[in-house]
Amino acid sequence: MHDKLREYVEMLFKGAPAAKQITEIKEEIIQNTIDRYDDLVRAGKTPESAFHIAVSGIGDVSELIGSVCGGTTGREEFQRPPASAEQEIEKSSRKSGILLAISVMLYILSIIPVILLSGTRYEDTLGVCMMFLMIAAATGILIVRGKTNPQAERAQPDRAAEEASRMQSPEMQRRKKLRKRIEAALWCVTIVLYLLLSFYSGKWYITWVIFLVAAAVENIVRACFDLKR
Repeated sequence: MHDKLREYVEMLFKGAPAAKQITEIKEEIIQNTIDRYDDLVRAGKTPESAFHIAVSGIGDVSELIGSVCGGTTGREEFQRPPASAEQEIEKSSRKSGILLAISVMLYILSIIPVILLSGTRYEDTLGVCMMFLMIAAATGILIVRGKTNPQAERAQPDRAAEEASRMQSPEMQRRKKLRKRIEAALWCVTIVLYLLLSFYSGKWYITWVIFLVAAAVENIVRACFDLKR
């Protein structure tokens, strides 16, 4: 991924005058971007997410090149490369929405096998097994979506740079670990409550709503941690 970051910065400076000062600035940007990427990965970001946050913090180097070269020199020839990163983020955003829709649909439809097989000898075996398989699949999709959620990638360059610097703070890392523990405990309690309520009441057709409530609580927890920043 370091080579990919270097190639990205090289593309940004493509067409720029071959001045010594510009070369030094380019190498400095490359090193800073790689350092920011490494910090984000150590903070728990996926390589793809860390890449997009790191490059979004670079900003528009055409103004920098123009100022170094004396106003407009080099700026007229310089063209920023196609925003492939932005297109990739948009594609990831659509994929994230599709995964969320599929997981919610699986949660809602998980009770269908029990309903269809009610009154048969397969109600308590095959029906329940199929229901849990659908729930497990939906939960797995949500986990995958959480790992690839491009929400942070869509941040503006200044915000991304600020976030990258905050990631290095021990206090920020402590809050992130605490938030993850709270979320993990929340979903464990949710699953236990779902099973207890479902088996006790037998109303499988409605108890799945507890997962929607848990998702809402999770978003509230994240919002509270964001406000503390």
